[in-house]
Amino acid sequence: MNAKSIQANAFGDYIRRLRGTQSLTQREFARRLGISAPYLNDIEKGNRSAPRKDLLNFMCSTLNADPNTFFDLAGLSRNSIPADIETMIEKSPETISLLRAIHDFQPNEGQLQKIRENLMAEQTSAIIIAAGMGSRLMPLTNDRPKCMLEFGGMTLLERQIRAYHDCGIKDISIVRGYQKDKINYPDCTYYENEQYQENNILHSLFFAREAINGHVICAYSDILFESRVVARALESSHDIAIVVDIDWRDYYLDRKDHPLDEAETVIFDADNRVAKIGKILTERDDVHGEFIGMLKLSPKGCIIFRNHFDRAKALYANKPFQRAEIFEKAYLTDMIQELVDLGVPVHTIIIERGWKEIDTVEDYEKALLSFKG
Repeated sequence: MNAKSIQANAFGDYIRRLRGTQSLTQREFARRLGISAPYLNDIEKGNRSAPRKDLLNFMCSTLNADPNTFFDLAGLSRNSIPADIETMIEKSPETISLLRAIHDFQPNEGQLQKIRENLMAEQTSAIIIAAGMGSRLMPLTNDRPKCMLEFGGMTLLERQIRAYHDCGIKDISIVRGYQKDKINYPDCTYYENEQYQENNILHSLFFAREAINGHVICAYSDILFESRVVARALESSHDIAIVVDIDWRDYYLDRKDHPLDEAETVIFDADNRVAKIGKILTERDDVHGEFIGMLKLSPKGCIIFRNHFDRAKALYANKPFQRAEIFEKAYLTDMIQELVDLGVPVHTIIIERGWKEIDTVEDYEKALLSFKG
């Protein structure tokens, strides 16, 4: 088999595998695409190169494929520039001058990565979900939200804002609820969750619905994280991705008030796609990491996430939903599991440490030790 046939077959194998995950027969998929089953069969077997651009776009959306992988393999199959790159240049001719500059100056991989990070940060916003009461931190939270607890002279919320700023993210929205008057930082947009006692994190996020748009990072307000965690999230090109710590178990040693079985754990496959998420009771080796409470969405991911929330709300209002007693009390992890169950790809962004959850008085006191001295 020559190199061109191998490239075509890589694209064909990818199409066949994705079709299988959607439980689509070859005939059914061909019918949706408006092509003959033999033509699709030839593509999947590598006997034909990838089809024309308009059909590629439709195939990609129908299969919920990762656009980068899909169009790169299609381009290899056709021995041409990936179709999505052609479209990008057609829609934004000014990118040609940038490509010429890259050709002329030959920046190294690190310099190109820095350019990408700067562009992504400028286009990315952040939503901090800070409406909850933090009852497990009382009496420390009797007169303030838990995100206003101080660590080394700065509140938890200030440290989050600084981490975003360090990565170039300036557009920050905060969902307030409990003791909302205590949260008042300049240059932030505020949304109010007046029903914070009747709902939970998922619903709280959607009080900032208009901010779930474009490239956005959504995060819990009770996590201390380093700026490198935000930087890792910015690197993700997936539509929906969650930050997962794979070096997490030792953090639960001697953590009496928040035991291991209360962790929001994640099982993911070889492609780093989420298979199961939540407070999972499994064998020790089954769990691959812990969800830290940070979600990254692309513009397309925002649309998918909003649409599925609306669908779930219409179906499950005041009814059980995933692990939640009723939909209104659902966690973010319940919505993520719902997406996974429906076949929507949710990828993981892998980190190793660099964060702490502040959920109990014990957590707070332990975290304080790292700011002394």
